[in-house]
Amino acid sequence: MSDLTHIGPDGRARMVDVGAKAVTERVAIAHGRVRMQAETLELAASRDTKKGDPIAIAELAGIMAAKRTSDLIPLCHPLPLSSVKVEIEADRDACALTVTARVKTSGQTGVEMEALTAVSAACLTLYDMLKAVDKAMTIEGVELLEKTGGKSGDYRKGAT
Repeated sequence: MSDLTHIGPDGRARMVDVGAKAVTERVAIAHGRVRMQAETLELAASRDTKKGDPIAIAELAGIMAAKRTSDLIPLCHPLPLSSVKVEIEADRDACALTVTARVKTSGQTGVEMEALTAVSAACLTLYDMLKAVDKAMTIEGVELLEKTGGKSGDYRKGAT
């Protein structure tokens, strides 16, 4: 448990003091997917539902969520994000919409949580936009793919 930076020596939750850390460029990329019926995927890919364009709305929701991460996750620092990009692509082989978020800042702490929050909110928005036609959709595989910058160094999923 000593490696958990959000737990103090007394076992209580705390926000990590990043004041002495160097300001570096930090980037995080995360992804996830929403699996659905083939008909639902085609409806989403048409970008024309009764509620509007589910892909455009979910991409915007992801951007907005990244900006509000510190309001949603209790011990996250509020960060000045320099870039948030959320892209949603249809994966017909997997019968899913794949969401990818890339978040960037220059700061004293990373943006992994912002990227993961962006993906999560975009996936939830897709579910909300399409649930009228497919309540059996599943959200899965939300994960960090890559992060750069900071004292802990770079991370790339699957790299050794």
